Amino acid sequence: MSRRQAKDAVFEQFARVGKALSSPKRVELLDLIAQGERSVDALARTANLNVTTASAHLQALKGARMVATRRVGTKVFYRLAGCDVAELYLQIQRVAENHLPDLGAARADFLGPVDTQEVGREELWRRMRVGDVTVIDVRPDEEYVGGHLPGAVSLPLDQLAARLAELPAGIDVVAYCRGPYCVLSYDAVRLLHEHGRTARRLADGILEWAAAELPIESADVA
Repeated sequence: MSRRQAKDAVFEQFARVGKALSSPKRVELLDLIAQGERSVDALARTANLNVTTASAHLQALKGARMVATRRVGTKVFYRLAGCDVAELYLQIQRVAENHLPDLGAARADFLGPVDTQEVGREELWRRMRVGDVTVIDVRPDEEYVGGHLPGAVSLPLDQLAARLAELPAGIDVVAYCRGPYCVLSYDAVRLLHEHGRTARRLADGILEWAAAELPIESADVA
């Protein structure tokens, strides 16, 4: 092999990562897997894909060694291949925010008016240790099981309205979900405001929380 061919082979390996992330749906699946280990069926359902299409996208991510798998009976579960993959995903967001002006308009169309107050990680972590805030995780239950903020209560958005009585009165509520590009916590805070509750949302999500080396509670996926 010539020196030129060897160099091309090196850059071809780098390009495998870019190819694996060249589909918006694969990036979305990576975002979901970053919340915790998930089965193919669960990923397909959440990403609004049929199982065959979801499996094909997941195989592309696995081919680039960005995700790993384990099998339980007939079910296959996917997880991130490492913390560096999570950091890569966060860096993709940062680069897009810094260099792609169209992202702002797309984000506004998706999330709606940014009319909810935010709280940062460090402030929330301080208040959690003091105990003067109730933290609610408004993601689906299976994501909560995969990993959640210490002491957070699982109140999925589609159950929140029916379970408002479970929230203690007279204490601030902070809602969080997958991150700054997840609509669940925005909608949760709006709903809480409509019911007269004081509420804010965590400015980012559990992936950023973990990247900041703040503690995460988790349980094995059954």
